[in-house]
Amino acid sequence: MTDRTPGPAFRRVLALRLPSWLPVDGYVLALLGTVGLATVLPASGVGADLAQGAATGAVALLFFLYGARLSTREALDGLRHWRLHLTVLGATFVLFPLLGLAARGLVPTVLTPSLYDGFLFLCLVPSTIQSSIAFTSIARGNVPAAICAGSFSSLAGIVVTPLLVAALLGGSTGGLSADALIKIVFQLLVPFLAGQLLRRRVGGFLDRHKKVLGRVDRGSILLVVYTAFSQGMVAGIWHLVTPARLGLLLAVEVVLLAVMLAVTWYGAGRLGFGRADRIAIQFAGSKKSLAAGLPMASVLFGPQASLAVLPLMLFHQMQLMVCAVIARRRSEDPEPEATTGRDTGLATGTDTDTGAGTGTGTGTGTGTGTGRGRDTSAGTGSDTGSGAEAGDPGTGPAKPRARR
Repeated sequence: MTDRTPGPAFRRVLALRLPSWLPVDGYVLALLGTVGLATVLPASGVGADLAQGAATGAVALLFFLYGARLSTREALDGLRHWRLHLTVLGATFVLFPLLGLAARGLVPTVLTPSLYDGFLFLCLVPSTIQSSIAFTSIARGNVPAAICAGSFSSLAGIVVTPLLVAALLGGSTGGLSADALIKIVFQLLVPFLAGQLLRRRVGGFLDRHKKVLGRVDRGSILLVVYTAFSQGMVAGIWHLVTPARLGLLLAVEVVLLAVMLAVTWYGAGRLGFGRADRIAIQFAGSKKSLAAGLPMASVLFGPQASLAVLPLMLFHQMQLMVCAVIARRRSEDPEPEATTGRDTGLATGTDTDTGAGTGTGTGTGTGTGTGRGRDTSAGTGSDTGSGAEAGDPGTGPAKPRARR
């Protein structure tokens, strides 16, 4: 868990960054277009039943793919960095809900009861995986930790989010009834476990068709959005939301995101985490997953899911834009002058030997060592000797001084 160099798979994630000329995420534009379509042409009657059935199958497919993509070995290896993962889980499922409960004082002057329910639901869903990896990699943080933290959060959210919704929003969702429990088990948990069990058989196929399956993921979510907002239009609940209320909701979410970004960054520093770990904690602990939240809302809220997911959709777009700026600024931070242990990154270090001869060399990489031996830092930036030494070999040329 100490190797933080992004590999080819992580570099491909960077392709998800937005073009500089596009102010919003292209997928969010597709979501907004889907909402517009549901507003103009909502599914009703037999069409609504067909759309609901398709959305149910899409949700099951989503969680099957989540289970099939999660590497069990990678998840077990990630347990070694348990303090970081507990910190992210605490931010996601403890601090976020506490802030959501504190916002109850804004009802009804700032938020309507329906919008508050959606705002609180936003605080209960798990963290993201893909965008956390991308932003952590851009900022030169601990990418493997971001992968595991996001995966653990999503896995925990299958169980924790419905329980929190039942405890904190039981009046709005009707509580965790037997019917709702059955839906959660068969639409979310069973497909996920099936994906884990069949990972060895379908893992290779999924790896070879990542691009196509990514489109299936997003298309499934668009179908869930269309179904939810169609139900809202048919039920006539959109008259409860005014532009002024949406503006106030957006302002509240700006404060929520700012608080979480500050707490995860400075709080991780107070807990003794290094820069790379703090970056992973900030990005994994301050964001919420639209991909996981939308299917859960359709299961838990039913016809009221449209208002329940509206705050989540706004927060999702906001977190992408803000975290993209933060990640680019973090990428410009200077590297620490000295590092210990196995830590990757471009750094300039000084190697010294003491004993029969002395010499110094500089190059890309760091290393320390003491003992009798000879200096071989030229060209590699590493030391060899008979004493105790530690350090990673460098890759740049070194210019050792002549020995006396």
